[in-house]
Amino acid sequence: MSRSPSNSTIRNFSSSISNEESLVSPKPKQQQQHPWLIVGLGNPGKQYNGTRHNVGFEMVDAIAEAEGISMSSVNFKAHFGKGFIGNVPVMLAKPQTFMNASGQSVGSIVSYYKIPLKQVLVIFDDLDLPFSKMRLLPKGGHGGHNGMRSIIDHFKGSREFPRLRIGIGRPPGKMDSVNFVLRPFSKQERQELGFTFQQGVEAVRILLLEGFNKAATFVNTAKPMEQLS
Repeated sequence: MSRSPSNSTIRNFSSSISNEESLVSPKPKQQQQHPWLIVGLGNPGKQYNGTRHNVGFEMVDAIAEAEGISMSSVNFKAHFGKGFIGNVPVMLAKPQTFMNASGQSVGSIVSYYKIPLKQVLVIFDDLDLPFSKMRLLPKGGHGGHNGMRSIIDHFKGSREFPRLRIGIGRPPGKMDSVNFVLRPFSKQERQELGFTFQQGVEAVRILLLEGFNKAATFVNTAKPMEQLS
């Protein structure tokens, strides 16, 4: 005649199974990391290539080249690329809407991918900074820049996103600022810009991998090229 197992035996067996399951149960998935969005502002079209107003485009091109990110696709009314800087997922965008409507493109990307505004870096030209000088700020207004004005409008008025300003200097004499920003750079300025773009690429790496404060210190205390030569 077979004997039924005692209650204590059943409890011990169940406890053993429970312990074994806890050893092999999969770890909970880590929360998916939001990508960074890095936007360079400018105007589309060959006639605007190399002009002062398109220095944001050129900085994004420099980042893409340095990090091996293809910008060949067109999405969200922008030249668009995805990749990584270190282990951080990143998207690069150059809106093709013309400067004054940049927010249409940037707003669509941010909305679609649900990117926190603190992880949207906008790079643009600045008349109020000396030529080739950069400034990294955590937030702020549009400063009269129509591309930034459009982006802030599409962010429902929020100014809480970082920006990298690149100085293009002031117009000479009585030249109108609109004409000045659409002028190309001189050969000498081109040489200085190459150094600025190298610094900008490094600044973006620091921002994504080490945080805003370290990146801001790197950018905002940097010396111009002529002081380093």
